[in-house]
Parts: sequence; C-alpha cells; structure tokens
Amino acid sequence: MKIGLTYDLRSAYLAEGYSELETAEFDRDDTVEAIEAAIRSWGHETDRVGKISSLVRRLAAGDRWDLVFNIAEGFRGIGREAQVPALLDAYGIPYTFSDPLVLALTLHKAMTKRVVRDLGIPTAPFALVRDEADVEAVALDFPLFAKPVAEGTGKGVTAASKIGDRGQLRVVCRDLLQTYRQPVLVEAFLPGREFTVGIAGTGPSARVLGVMEVVLLENADRDVYTYGNKEWCEDRVLYRLAGDPEALAAGETALNAWRGLECRDAGRVDVRSDAGGVPNFMEVNPLAGLHPEHSDLPILCKLAGITFRDLIGLILDSAMERAGAGPYFPGRVHFPDAVFGGPGGWSSEAGTP
Repeated sequence: MKIGLTYDLRSAYLAEGYSELETAEFDRDDTVEAIEAAIRSWGHETDRVGKISSLVRRLAAGDRWDLVFNIAEGFRGIGREAQVPALLDAYGIPYTFSDPLVLALTLHKAMTKRVVRDLGIPTAPFALVRDEADVEAVALDFPLFAKPVAEGTGKGVTAASKIGDRGQLRVVCRDLLQTYRQPVLVEAFLPGREFTVGIAGTGPSARVLGVMEVVLLENADRDVYTYGNKEWCEDRVLYRLAGDPEALAAGETALNAWRGLECRDAGRVDVRSDAGGVPNFMEVNPLAGLHPEHSDLPILCKLAGITFRDLIGLILDSAMERAGAGPYFPGRVHFPDAVFGGPGGWSSEAGTP
C-alpha cells in the first residue's frame, strides 16, 4: 500500500521564526522517521507529505494515497486538528485517527467535558472564563485548576495552575487570556492519583492497552503534571503501570469516554481521582504524541510489552478495517491477550503482542 504521512514538523516552524512554545505540539524529525520506518517494516510504501499547505498542493497536482497516516496538529484556530482530516474526507482518502468532528470537539476541553458529563462519566465541576469579568462568576470551591481551553502538550499548565484563592484566580486567568488568546478552563482541583490510559481500536473493538500512573518526583513541579514536567519527564516523573482497583476503574472511565466520544484507532485519555478515589475524566488526546521514547502513549506501550512497531501496526490495522480493507499485512497485530478481556472488560496484567 502507498501511505502518505501528514505532520507538522517542529524544526520547520522554528526555522520560520516561531518560538519554542508556539511549536510545542509539533513533531520532532525523529518522530516522523520512526513512524515511517515502522510503516515500512510492515511492507508498505511511504510518501512524506507534511503540513496542510503541502497536502493542498499535492492534492491539486493529482497525488493520491491508499491511506494517510495523519499526525498533523494544525497551526491556527480551535478547529486546527480537524483541518487535514476534513480535506482528506473531501477527496475520499482514508486516514488514521479520528474524524473532523471528534478532533474539533476534543481540542475544546470544556465542550468535551459537557459531552462526557452528559454520558454520565465522572468529570470535575468546571467553569469557562472568556474574559476577566467572568472570574467573579466562578462559583466553585477552592482549590481550583486553570488551563487554556484548547491547547495540548501541557501548554499553559504550570505550578501556578493550582489556585488557592480568588485573587490568584484573577492573576492566572488574566495571564492565560493574554498569552493564549482563548478562554480558560477552570475546574475543581482533583487531589488524587493521576493516570493516563492508552487505548487502541474503534467503537466496540476499542481496548485498553494499559493504565499508566504519573508519579511526580521530588524535583518536579508539585501537584500538577505541568508542561515543564512533561518536557523534562526523564528527571521529574516516574511512569508505572497500575493494576489495582482504582487503576482498573480509571481504565473503565477512559474506555467509556473513548467510545462515547467516538474516537478512533488509538490515543490517550487522562484521568485523575477525586478525594474519594473516584477516577474523573480530565481530557482525551485522539492525536496522541508518538515519539518512541518521549511520548506518553509509546512509553505506556513499552511498559506493557508492546513494541513501537506493533503500536503503529495496531493503528494501521484499525484504520484499514474502518476503510473496509480488513486485515492487510502478514502477521497481523493482535491485542495482547493478557491485557484484554471481553468487549466490556480487561485485565491489568501486562502481556506481549
């Protein structure tokens, strides 16, 4: 098969003069190289397309692909992650990961929480601050947690994101509004354990790959999985698979959210427990980072005994089955039997593909 690769390369944007923070969500060169190598290892031809402007030119020139492996984050607007999939839909070209509706919805964290809440899935009470005047209307008990409503990779999340009083809330919201030019999501702070849940598959076939607990070390920003903690995770964070009852409940919460939001192929759901130990949905990442060594989903998979090559195989397999092609490569990847149970459940024990 001929598989195109769409992505936003961080080095290219930095060369154009954009800042480290502006390009934080974009992919490193070695991420694209690793994905391409994994796809080729399954016997496919690859074609690097790049960002949306390159895709537009290629489509206008008549280029087509059997499938596009899309990790393009987009650069402008709350609907930026949906732009490449929408264009591919218009041309009838299948692609990996979620559709434009899901990607536009899930980037807006408040809209996502409204849908998740309607699905009956626990999520922390929240308010949306669109301007400084809205701060006075926030009727939530302190401590609170604040972050930009439509950013990823921990952008805008710092040690100051945990807020103890109204005065601090005013300062933090003012800074976030000025810096990111978008509303601020303010939530009740969840004091319990933090998990990220890896999921592969679509609809009823979606399964949990593992539940990874995020444990902040002594030299990390306290209480919050900040942008800095993510960037320097090797020194600040301990990642470990968890299989106790609370972790199992986190996996169930994540899987219910994934299916309810109709996410596809693979991604991550972030979950944190409240004071009573009940896991609450925080956010979903249907375009999860795929750096083999630095991104949470591949880290989780490695802990669960799933190689990066097989993770890419699971994604391709799910996308092609959705496109009606069925199993398409020799030695089709299967979910690890020890990780998964039936359609409604799974086991926490790590297995190997």
